Amino acid sequence: MLEFFSDPKVVKQLTHLMESIPFAVWETFYSTAAAALCACLIGLPLGVILVTGAQDGIHPLPRTLMQGLNVVVNLLRSVPFLILMVMVMPLSRIILGTTIGTPGILVPLTVAAAPFVARLVESSLREMDRGLVEAAQAMGCTTFQIVWKVMLPESLPSLLSAFTTAFVTILGYGAMAGAIGGGGLGAMAMMEGWTQRQWVVMYGAVIVLVILVQIFQSIGSRLSVRVDRRVTNQRGARKTRKRQPQPDGGSFDPPGAE
Repeated sequence: MLEFFSDPKVVKQLTHLMESIPFAVWETFYSTAAAALCACLIGLPLGVILVTGAQDGIHPLPRTLMQGLNVVVNLLRSVPFLILMVMVMPLSRIILGTTIGTPGILVPLTVAAAPFVARLVESSLREMDRGLVEAAQAMGCTTFQIVWKVMLPESLPSLLSAFTTAFVTILGYGAMAGAIGGGGLGAMAMMEGWTQRQWVVMYGAVIVLVILVQIFQSIGSRLSVRVDRRVTNQRGARKTRKRQPQPDGGSFDPPGAE
């Protein structure tokens, strides 16, 4: 082991890795966050339309329009990301003026992730209790009020889990983009690690990617649990039962209570 780390080639790769990792992490986070934000700004309204505009939705839209939206979403989701990225390169050049580096992959990441986010949002909204929507309709709420004050708040825990999944997926897409000119940890692992046979650089970049995924997934899961009213109410009920006074002035501690 000592001989391995004392090898001049390994020392050189470790030095390069330590010097390049901070900027590569920043590029990865920047591209992922920017693309995730754009994808959510497009995918969230699209997912809401797919639910509310369906024939059984609260504001049905023309069947032809809904079929067209579903076809477009399914088509974009069915194309592999690397192929889609090559196809979208002309659009990226028109919008951002480049197709390489961190800025060059923002448009492909957004185009690939937006329909994915739309389907996640659609699934989250369809899971909520339909009785709440019917009650809001009976009260005379408008479509916007039902969406903004009933559907989105009630589906918030599920939506946060969906956005976390989308964020991690975009992070993986960004790493794959390094194969054809993208920036960040993916480019470091592919262009500097695998292509130049610098195995320490490649595995180091992969390990950092895994750590980032674990961090973002943990943050998203904690936020989802924190805003889930069902979990909060259950915790509050347990605390209330635990503090119930007994006839002798003591407190009742139910079996299994922490």
